[in-house]
Amino acid sequence: MKKIASLICLLFITVYANANDEKIIGSKISQVTVYSQGAQIFRNATYSVGKGVTEVIIEGISPRIDAKSLQVKATGSVIILDTKYTTFYPQPKTTPLTGLPLKTRQQITALEDSISDVNFQIQAYQDELDILVATKNILQNNGAIRGQGKVNDSIQLLQTAIEYYSQKMMEINVKQRDLGRKKSRVEEVRQRMNKRLSDLRNFQSNNNIDEPKGPIHRIVITMKSDATVSGKIDVSYLVGNAGWTPMYDLRSEIANNNVNLNYKASVYQNTGIDWNEVPLTISTNNPYQNKTKPELHPWYVDFQNYYGRGSGTGSAAYESDDKERKKSALEERADSYGFDAPQSTTLSNATPAEFANKFVQVVDNVISAEFIIDLPYTIKSNNEQHMVLVKNVDIDAKYKYYTVPKFDKSAYLVAQLTKMDELQLVPAKANIYFDGTYMGETYLDPSSMDDTMNLSLGKDPNIIVKRTLLEQECKDRVVGTKKERSYVYAIEVKNLKSNAIELVIQDQIPVTTNPEIEITTTELSKGEMNQRTGIVEWSVNIKPKGSKEFVFSYEVKHDKDKNVVL
Repeated sequence: MKKIASLICLLFITVYANANDEKIIGSKISQVTVYSQGAQIFRNATYSVGKGVTEVIIEGISPRIDAKSLQVKATGSVIILDTKYTTFYPQPKTTPLTGLPLKTRQQITALEDSISDVNFQIQAYQDELDILVATKNILQNNGAIRGQGKVNDSIQLLQTAIEYYSQKMMEINVKQRDLGRKKSRVEEVRQRMNKRLSDLRNFQSNNNIDEPKGPIHRIVITMKSDATVSGKIDVSYLVGNAGWTPMYDLRSEIANNNVNLNYKASVYQNTGIDWNEVPLTISTNNPYQNKTKPELHPWYVDFQNYYGRGSGTGSAAYESDDKERKKSALEERADSYGFDAPQSTTLSNATPAEFANKFVQVVDNVISAEFIIDLPYTIKSNNEQHMVLVKNVDIDAKYKYYTVPKFDKSAYLVAQLTKMDELQLVPAKANIYFDGTYMGETYLDPSSMDDTMNLSLGKDPNIIVKRTLLEQECKDRVVGTKKERSYVYAIEVKNLKSNAIELVIQDQIPVTTNPEIEITTTELSKGEMNQRTGIVEWSVNIKPKGSKEFVFSYEVKHDKDKNVVL
């Protein structure tokens, strides 16, 4: 019986000893996938373990790791029992003295109180950021912004909705950036305070002993093997404080029938670990975005009293004041390519198109797109922006002139770009260059595009447009109980250029949903009218030094005791 007990005790000691075998191995970052928020880090390492249970430790892990995202794979005849992320605080090399000095304990208490206050401050910033994100979602999903409901029937409502959306989104974006900067600064303060707290907790009163340095972030992999074995380990995990923002350059020349699109990613990271000579993948996915489908609940309706703002009767159609669209001031011409070349790579003679075609591979996933950059980049953990070229393509374009003389007596040159839906773009600002000159910027929103995008390149002073109300031909009379008013407009266009132009002229006939108001179109000069919106469009070709005139008219009839503002 004593022999059996001794044998069991020996086996227990052996298993316990094997279970606590630790082995620290080196690893390196093999690849990084950068998302719009966050990044996926891929590391690889080699290992060699003996028989039994061994804890393999990988150090140098980012403190920004999302522990839930940790994935580990290993080759060789081993079983992975457990994987976890831990923070290790180095211990002094000598046996610590019993207790800590009073001054050190007081410093620890003060630091703990300060860290608690900082945590509340960070949470307050995060709460404000969450509210802003929720507000943006509400704005983006609003029916008026999506063009749903009665907003489509009113130019004024549509203009008001767009102006409100633009103003609010700009305000929210400014607040988000400001809060993000404040939160980041406070988090850095907290990080330094935590490091100091760790140092104080490991304090030794012996002057000859070095104080332990900051915490070491680890991945601990528990392996079981029936024999000595070697193999490779692949580790991946998600980190915060990294991401990318899209940027576009659109370059066109009137002599060419295409527009060059330069698609760039501004990559940044502040994860605590430098990315040295690492292949990058740029992904349009956002792992922090809500992935849960919304649910509908019963929608109960009941009567409600509505009170108008005024006591006037009848309907009123309002027209916007004549406002001239102005471009922002010209900026200096940007660099010819506008992206950072990866370190240790010579691309002095490469064009953006050659760069993208040779080194970038596009992977089209079900709900996102990935651009694999087959070149190593070095991106330090300092939050600095690094330009990475994602794609460079020539897009087929057709040039036309557009004018809306009701609002602006100018003609705008517009490049109509086709097959835009195939480019897998994400919403972002775009710089516009025309014939080598910076023209300003626009906003590309793929969610609002069809397969064609109209890119405005600015005014052409050599096209003169005039819109006149022909008052002598207008009539205002009362017939029985009805009041009838007619309006006649003439639009004259002159082409002072030495070449023919294609011109699209847009104007409008008022529309109404009130059955007591009758609006009749009497003349359109071969223009085409959208019956729902009342927008009239003429597409014409005007010869060099030539001119054309278009006349359109309409009649409004309503009860003589009511007033309609036109």
